[in-house]
Amino acid sequence: MEQTTAILLEVFVIFIAAQIGGELARLIRLPSVVGEIVIGCMLGPSVLGWITPSEPLEVLSEIGVVLLLFSVGLENRVEDLKRVGSSAFAVGVLGVAIPFVFGTLWAHSIGPNWAHSLFVAAAFVATSAGITASVLKQLGVLHRIESRVILGAAVIDDILAMLLLGMVVALQGGGHVRIGDLLVVLVEAIGFVLVIGWVGVRVMRRNSAWLEWPADPLSPLALVLAMCLGLAWLSTRFGLAAIIGAFLAGLIASETRQQKMLEIQTRPLLTLLAPFFFVLTGSKVELSQLFSPEALRLLGMATALALATKLVGGSLGAIRLGARGALTVGVGMMPRGEVGVVIASLGLAAHVFNERMYAVIIAMSLLTSVIAPPVLAAMLRHGDERPELVSRDSEAG
Repeated sequence: MEQTTAILLEVFVIFIAAQIGGELARLIRLPSVVGEIVIGCMLGPSVLGWITPSEPLEVLSEIGVVLLLFSVGLENRVEDLKRVGSSAFAVGVLGVAIPFVFGTLWAHSIGPNWAHSLFVAAAFVATSAGITASVLKQLGVLHRIESRVILGAAVIDDILAMLLLGMVVALQGGGHVRIGDLLVVLVEAIGFVLVIGWVGVRVMRRNSAWLEWPADPLSPLALVLAMCLGLAWLSTRFGLAAIIGAFLAGLIASETRQQKMLEIQTRPLLTLLAPFFFVLTGSKVELSQLFSPEALRLLGMATALALATKLVGGSLGAIRLGARGALTVGVGMMPRGEVGVVIASLGLAAHVFNERMYAVIIAMSLLTSVIAPPVLAAMLRHGDERPELVSRDSEAG
């Protein structure tokens, strides 16, 4: 009973704090996600200690980001994403390759251990789809070509990041990386995305009336949420993040005739659960490990490298969108967020990172998540709508 009471108090504190942080961020013309992450840092164990990441809170956080990516998928259509397929593929591949190569070289310059260097580099690779998607959704620009390229690239990004993570984990245990095994993992991941997307979309286009078979007026929402949770779980069985399955579920649901109604009905759920993900992400940084000049120097170098390599990789991949569009995509790919946090946690558990490097990787992930959203928002607010680029990209692909 006492444990339940303590958890409820933390849930209350996180929810209220997220609303305050989000509102303060909006007052200074920043995306609300920035305020939620920063206030998470303040409430976490390293400052006020009002909240402590725990399993129940992590579950709420995971459900929140799953619903967020589901809602993003719900506002997109497969046909729209296919139009930017070639650009999204280029952004995803270059946005992984460039950070991984330069991250490895930087880590090796600090400690000459290639296996450990590859693990550090893995934290530089994957874009946080949750954070970028939240900014795009808040700005109401999910229809823009840059947004579609970013979201499509994030799926490819995640597949490649999971493959790299599997490789570097195997290296830490002294095992040999078998090219055949990695190819099997890659084929399974790509096959999962393509099969679920292709089959699901076609089935839903022809048979969305089945969502209304139950008598409850909320039955369409209940059924697509069940699909969302089921695909989120299934994607983890294929070595992917749960958010990829949730995003695919949203894409499938966007083909139904109830799409607009579903979009409205999911908003209260997002209001309740999405803030837990961002506040918990902020609360995990251990500020005391960053007080020394050496730690700050490492943090500055890691953050600059993380921002620059994603900007270059994303921009080169999206070069056909023009200079401003390419830069917008590059900025949208910058946040590392929860992915960097997860990899840092694995590195600490495997004794690859010491406490200082762990804090640096965590702080780098959070700094990229705080720096990129306001820059992305500014570029999208002041950018020109150029829908003709969609057809141009389609023709090029």
